[in-house]
Amino acid sequence: MMERVETEQHTQDTLDLRDPALYINRELSMLEFNYRVLEEALDPANPLLERIKFLAIFANNLDEFFMIRVSGLREQVAAGVIETPADGLTPTQQLNAIQKRLVPMLESQYACLRDDLLPALEKHHITIQHYSELSDERQAVMQQYFDREIFPVLTPLAVDPGRPFPHISNLSLNLAVMLRNEAGQQRFARVKVPGTLPRFVPVHDILQKYAGKRRGKRRVFIPLEEVISANLTRLFPGMQILESHPFRVTRNADMEIEEDEASDLLETIEAGVRQRRFGRVVRLEVQDDMPQYLLDLLRGYLNVSRADTYSLDGPLGLSDLFELTDLDAPQLKYPPFVPRRPPELAPGKDIFSVLRERDVLLHHPYDSFLPVIEFIRTAAHDPNVLAIKTTLYRVGSNAPIVQALLEAQENGKQVAVLVELKARFDEENNIVWARKLEAQGVHVVYGLLGLKTHCKLALVVRREDDGLRRYVHMSTGNYNAATARIYTDIGLLSSRPELGADATEIFNRLTGYAPAAQYSKLMVAPEHLRKQLSTLIAREIEHARQGRPARLIFKMNALVDSKFIRQLYEASRAGVKIDLLVRGICCLRPGVPGVSDNIRVTSIVGRFLEHSRVYYFHNNDCPEVYVGSADLMPRNLDRRVETIFPIEDDALKDRILNEILQIQMKDNLRTRELQPDGSYRRLKPKDGEEGIDSQAWLLEHTSTSHP
Repeated sequence: MMERVETEQHTQDTLDLRDPALYINRELSMLEFNYRVLEEALDPANPLLERIKFLAIFANNLDEFFMIRVSGLREQVAAGVIETPADGLTPTQQLNAIQKRLVPMLESQYACLRDDLLPALEKHHITIQHYSELSDERQAVMQQYFDREIFPVLTPLAVDPGRPFPHISNLSLNLAVMLRNEAGQQRFARVKVPGTLPRFVPVHDILQKYAGKRRGKRRVFIPLEEVISANLTRLFPGMQILESHPFRVTRNADMEIEEDEASDLLETIEAGVRQRRFGRVVRLEVQDDMPQYLLDLLRGYLNVSRADTYSLDGPLGLSDLFELTDLDAPQLKYPPFVPRRPPELAPGKDIFSVLRERDVLLHHPYDSFLPVIEFIRTAAHDPNVLAIKTTLYRVGSNAPIVQALLEAQENGKQVAVLVELKARFDEENNIVWARKLEAQGVHVVYGLLGLKTHCKLALVVRREDDGLRRYVHMSTGNYNAATARIYTDIGLLSSRPELGADATEIFNRLTGYAPAAQYSKLMVAPEHLRKQLSTLIAREIEHARQGRPARLIFKMNALVDSKFIRQLYEASRAGVKIDLLVRGICCLRPGVPGVSDNIRVTSIVGRFLEHSRVYYFHNNDCPEVYVGSADLMPRNLDRRVETIFPIEDDALKDRILNEILQIQMKDNLRTRELQPDGSYRRLKPKDGEEGIDSQAWLLEHTSTSHP
């Protein structure tokens, strides 16, 4: 017996937790997440137009993956980078692995559209046809539409010795056209498919408009590029159209901003957004019927390798399928619902009086986002409110929060707003809001040098009978009313003095020269969060080693940080039971004997995007629950301003544990479980076991559904 114990101890002592075999590659994990999105498109249990939406999301995610991740790997290869991540794969090895995994995914994507979704749409009288399939009568009407509404927008660009190959903008759809002139010479031209027009042209609407045809039950759509291709003689009169084929390019869109050299960050970001259009091409997409000579011609013009070329069996740019999801066909969509309004924040109740008595937890989208808007709007019009401060990361094009801040400024409040200009792909939108706020006299700042401000925080300072009181809203999600309907997020409204004091310190740090503070309640990155979370995990490890109950439940979007992965391995080996609810990327391998036997990793992909971050520590039967904006990724821990805040009210702790964490861990319909080899297995109810879809359960129990 003693010999066996000594052997086990020796194994523990000699095990190398830095072994690359213990880590999953970040990029491959990202692809696996996107495959889980594709699985939702493949799932016949989902409503038909929702499946179309998942297919569009899959395509959109791939666009971003190439623009940022693949482009970054290509740059590493070009620069001769030999440093590897924890999994040990070189940039070249990662690119090869990505392509190997991606090809079958793309085949599944197009098979899903061609063999499943399009026939299913047909049964519901929704058809995507080829232009050639239209009757002569309908083609004649479509020619009228082309002449009046498409032709004036088009700009054909010839390529010859006097006119070089034009710039092809990022994610644009184009036609490569081969022509023959009157002298018998072959010429190449490019026609850009305008992004300002519907990608899928509604034939039924056009027949009604131009031919007076009464709209029937059937709705017919034609890809815009096919309408243009069929009418190319209008663009190139006197020339013979030999052939035309669509193509699409993806460019490097990752901006590198030298903030320390930027005298005006706003102008620098604006310039970076413009420069994004000219990044190196990292992907060329064509249809698989493009002839080889034309493909070679494009590759030469665009300087694209064979490895970066994807020949696809269907229409390009499937993210445009989002257009179809706007169809008026409620029977083909998720049932609508009305978010719950917490009774303590019912209309007419004084929100400040409520918050003086208790904290209020909001779980979106099941709980309405309106109380958050009303919190800022009420403060804007309350004569006793002196100041409002908030961070804005992604607010969307329709931003009631921003409107409320403008009203506060008009009403004489001190309003300070940190607008994060570096929120990827939201830069332009945030620049617009920043300029609008500045124009109205709001104090607008853009954060700390070298750091992205990702925390979600609002502070209201109010004069009351017993002095100044601070009210806060802290959240895992953005101040975006639109995404609050489709992202799951947790927000806390509170008047706890310690939280208000900590929020004040953060804003002083963000807007002034205040040094990093020692916060009373908040864990704040990049100064303290990593160390504090590590300390809490170490405490749980010690509980386990002392034979006390030890449990960790972490819910997050991504787990990448190798230091935390190693510590979680150590916790597992010490006997801590660990559940990781990781929606997206996870680089930890669960279920490895002697390393991660006690770790379970699950991912839920469903109607709503799981976006909240929760960190639960059992702490020897004295649970602690923290919620916030940070995932366990190096960027969140070391290069961003993030906040993790405690839930101190026992009833709210119980709600998070039972209504959010436990119900998701019981989910056996939408959950995939990560396997040691990096693949995911979809769970199914066992014989006699009740099927639980956690999102559907929460909708049923916390929202008001329409009949």
